[in-house]
Amino acid sequence: QVWQIRLDLHLLNHDGNIIDAASIAGIVALCHCRRPDVSVQGEEVTVYTPEERDPVPLSIHHMPICVSFAFFQQGTYLLVDPSEREERVMDGLLVIAMNKHREICTIQSSGGIMLVKDQVLRCSKITAVKVAEITELIQKALENDQKVRKEGGKFGFAESIPNQKITAFKMESAAVDTNNVEEQAEEIITKADPPSEVFAKPILHTPGTAQIGEGIENSWGDLEESEREEAAEEEGESEATAFECQKMETEDTSTMREAKKDEPIVLSDSEEEEVVILEPQELPKKTR
Repeated sequence: QVWQIRLDLHLLNHDGNIIDAASIAGIVALCHCRRPDVSVQGEEVTVYTPEERDPVPLSIHHMPICVSFAFFQQGTYLLVDPSEREERVMDGLLVIAMNKHREICTIQSSGGIMLVKDQVLRCSKITAVKVAEITELIQKALENDQKVRKEGGKFGFAESIPNQKITAFKMESAAVDTNNVEEQAEEIITKADPPSEVFAKPILHTPGTAQIGEGIENSWGDLEESEREEAAEEEGESEATAFECQKMETEDTSTMREAKKDEPIVLSDSEEEEVVILEPQELPKKTR
């Protein structure tokens, strides 16, 4: 029997060089993980709960850390830890995974450039320095977490998020004074205006609608002062255009009357509408 360990990485804010960030997060999660303690007697396997025995860490012999290098202008310029914008314009990428003992675990090259031996050796030397720094930071973080847990302090991802920022979803609790609440409420009620007339019986305005209780005017869609002025101007313009249209219609009718008096109006054949009936076309019969 073996333990099955599954590691899932969720990207919260991808700003480039996701391989390095994922390798650091993955190895830290494995180093931080604890499994239940187990005892084996013959063929009988006993798995102890955390209350019975403290969980034990996983057997991790070394920490492979990835370091990425971006190349520009066919390898002329070299950049460590590229950002998302820099990855968009780079010509190629080289990823080297190494542990603190300078043992290379993997090398991956992508892009349309050819790297020479000196460039790979230079990148490997830089990787050794970066891996030593990152491994030291990881070990310090694990030691601090273990120390805080033993002292009973706050730990975990949620506690590491800074609260004194405008982007933090946290608000300090504010004390509310609840002394003499009833007296203040009675004083407010006595100073308030008396309620308006209340209708005890339902009022039937139209069939299918009724009103019970105090009627409240609907303020939905009320226009502001600036909107009211614009609406008044539009109404004035619409009234003016309507008046002009009415005037033109009266002029047209008067000219038509004069034309009727003078000579009759004859419609030509071209002015008559032409009616066309569309009939379905017969499909040709299939012949062999």
